[in-house]
Amino acid sequence: MTERLTTQQVAEQLGVKVETVYAYASRGQLSSERAPGGKGSTFDAREVAELAARGRRAPVRPPAGEAPAGEPWAGGPVTVRTELTLIENGRLYYRGRDAVELAAEHGFEAAIGWLWGLGTDAPVALRVPPTTADALTRAAAALPDGIRLPDRLRISATVAAALDPLRFDLREQTVLAAGAALIAGMVEALPRTAPDPDPGPDAPLAARLWSRLATTAPAPEALTCLDRALVLLIDHELAVSTVAARVAASARAHPYAVVSAGLGATDGPLHGAASPLAHRMLAEVLADGAVPVVSDYLRTGRPIPGLGHRLYPQGDPRAVALLDAVGRLDGGPAVVAAVTEVEAAAGPAGRPALRANIDLALAAMALAAGLPAQAGEVVFAVARTPGWIAHAVEEYREEPLRMRARGHYTGPRPRSAPNAPLSKPS
Repeated sequence: MTERLTTQQVAEQLGVKVETVYAYASRGQLSSERAPGGKGSTFDAREVAELAARGRRAPVRPPAGEAPAGEPWAGGPVTVRTELTLIENGRLYYRGRDAVELAAEHGFEAAIGWLWGLGTDAPVALRVPPTTADALTRAAAALPDGIRLPDRLRISATVAAALDPLRFDLREQTVLAAGAALIAGMVEALPRTAPDPDPGPDAPLAARLWSRLATTAPAPEALTCLDRALVLLIDHELAVSTVAARVAASARAHPYAVVSAGLGATDGPLHGAASPLAHRMLAEVLADGAVPVVSDYLRTGRPIPGLGHRLYPQGDPRAVALLDAVGRLDGGPAVVAAVTEVEAAAGPAGRPALRANIDLALAAMALAAGLPAQAGEVVFAVARTPGWIAHAVEEYREEPLRMRARGHYTGPRPRSAPNAPLSKPS
């Protein structure tokens, strides 16, 4: 039998107050059981030892009664500890595994299993409950024509949240189950466009997503390319959308709200919505050539979309891997050649040319596969959702509300003297 410790013993072993032990239990960092006779609680000694080994201490925000009366809480700098993604020496790693190699060897479902700490031998089943799927289909049908696909994704997250009575259960397994259903539901909420039969809820997500983006049946190489894009985009350390998602999770928002926060950040043209801009530029290059198109961008002072990445000065490895897959599609070599021409035309004289990033590679995939300009933005959002869920799980283990920034006030000073009591209204 595992040794059980009393609340007082746990407090002494961790060096915290009894109230803090209960705070750990309420956040799921310790599991408790009623003591024999129903008086007090007991805790698993191994869990307590693991918690102590991780260097946990009392919550940064002191429990009620521990902070000095009238003294506002002020947290120090926030350090985001993550076991998920590492960017180092121009390479991207998911839990220590090269992302490009993972994308070449495994599909999206297996990659989610790896990122969620389940291993690649446990591909995550991405299924949406039938009642939720029906509601998403009805909600999608009620939207006016012309609604952008990324906007449909945001709506689907809200609808799915409203239908999940367990959305406020933040235990890890419940969060991961909600995330798997939401990923499938986001795709389900997109209108079907392909003429082939519905691939069904047990088909790989890449096949289901293709049927919502394309107007033709997919070649095997096209599905492989789309699946690779999903894996390469599953996470990217603390990108702005991931920071937004973790801020929501720090306030203990449910996983659907966490994903909604991430989706909101992707709407900007400098993040998830960058691919459609690159798609437009690359289409112009295919029609008119790289030099006149790039020259027009430079003449008008517009940045050339899809080039360069500050974390990859020697080139984005995700783009290299995806463009390799694009080159194997019918029509893909011409699109990849256009990307190379853009890189050369945009490079300053005497300096290395800027390299394509993942946004330009997504645009190249869409053009080569005959997908709409919005496809890259949709793929980005769907792919990044399991990453946001994984970051939410990590953030739920941290102290709540730790992601609060402090402002440096630059406005006019108050008219009253500092610390002066407010006068009573006359």
